[in-house]
Amino acid sequence: MGLSNIYIWYNITGTEGLSNFVENTIAVTLKRFYEQITRIEVHLTDENGHKSGINDKRCVLEARLEGMQPIAVTAHNDTIQAALKSALDKLKSALDTSLGRLQNH
Repeated sequence: MGLSNIYIWYNITGTEGLSNFVENTIAVTLKRFYEQITRIEVHLTDENGHKSGINDKRCVLEARLEGMQPIAVTAHNDTIQAALKSALDKLKSALDTSLGRLQNH
C-alpha cells in the first residue's frame, strides 16, 4: 500500500493541510501493516455542522485487507485531528488482533 491508496471523504471543510495531516498520520501509524492493507477509507464528519459541541467530530476508518473482510472503526472527539488519532489507535489494535490470529493458525 502507499499513500495513493488512502481515500478521504469530508463532511467538513477540508483543506490541503488537513489532507496532508491525515495522510501523513496514517502513513506513520500504520506503516508496519502496509503489506497487508490494500486500501484505507477515511470519513471525517462534524456531526453538529456549524454549531460547536463536545465530541462532535467523527472519524471513521475502514482498512481493506487482502483476502479478509474490511475492518472499520469509529472515534469521536473535540477536533478532527484528535478523532483521527483515536480512530487510528483503535484500528491499529484491531489490525494487531486480526492479523495476529492469522499468524497463530
